[in-house]
Amino acid sequence: MPWSTADIPDLTGRVAVVTGANGGLGLETTKALAGAGAHVVMAARSPEKTADAVAEIKDSVPSASLETVALDLGSQEGTRAAAASIASAHPRVDILVNNAGVMATPEGRTEDGFETQLGIDHLGHWTFTAGLLAPLVAADAARVVTVSSTAHHMGRRIDPDNPHLEGTYTEWKAYGQAKLANLHFAYGLDREFGAAGARASSLAAHPGLSHTDLQSRTVREGGGGSTGPFWEGLAATRGMPPWRGALPQLRAATDPRARGGQFYGPLWMNTGDPVRRPLLRRLGLTRSIEILWQVSEDLTGVAMDVRGAVAGLTPS
Repeated sequence: MPWSTADIPDLTGRVAVVTGANGGLGLETTKALAGAGAHVVMAARSPEKTADAVAEIKDSVPSASLETVALDLGSQEGTRAAAASIASAHPRVDILVNNAGVMATPEGRTEDGFETQLGIDHLGHWTFTAGLLAPLVAADAARVVTVSSTAHHMGRRIDPDNPHLEGTYTEWKAYGQAKLANLHFAYGLDREFGAAGARASSLAAHPGLSHTDLQSRTVREGGGGSTGPFWEGLAATRGMPPWRGALPQLRAATDPRARGGQFYGPLWMNTGDPVRRPLLRRLGLTRSIEILWQVSEDLTGVAMDVRGAVAGLTPS
């Protein structure tokens, strides 16, 4: 039988954090996790949009236990503050879904001077995850799920000498780089958890072609190049609804049979039931992860110190 939200186990007593939780895949992910009994921290940028999302979730899941935290992944300072706020309120975090992102934006910079897509899709989540390591490794068996895209196939690993693609920028080249970074981050983090003896695991997922506001926002903001309208139209006519697009990340986050280092996506690449997908680009993976770690630490000034988080655990 195909996997569905009905297969999510009882999550009562668990704490989940979802980035970009106020729309699209993040909203559907929050709704499903709350429906299974989890307390969900909705980390998102727009307070007004988040308030509307809370009302929508409460309409369908009256018992939903929700909390909101303002999160702007384009601000390293704001991202550190959001993670610190969550960590201080929750000694244990059982599920973290790094879902938020932008796609094929015009060339730009975050407030920290990072290329927009790399800065938001990867570096923001790098710093956010690092700030939540203590409650993640304190949980019984936490899972971190980072959402990539089939666009990772057209990405290239980060060039340490030009991570922001200065002089070579195109919208889709930058998106591919960011989504491949998401995948390398998910695999690298799982290796770090294992090496440190942590009980946590890290997985990746992608939603295939889903009809959310992501494609339309890209076009509205002048991104996507000449193919932006094509992808917007294809998503509208052939894309899966958001609730189906969210299933791979939900399965990665909750299926008891899922394991660290696995990758979930639709059966037929861009559509279909959520299944485990093979990682096709294994050649040079270890070196790509090493480069990503070094570049991410150098740019953000934030270390992904899993060993330190594990060492800081207080025996219960």
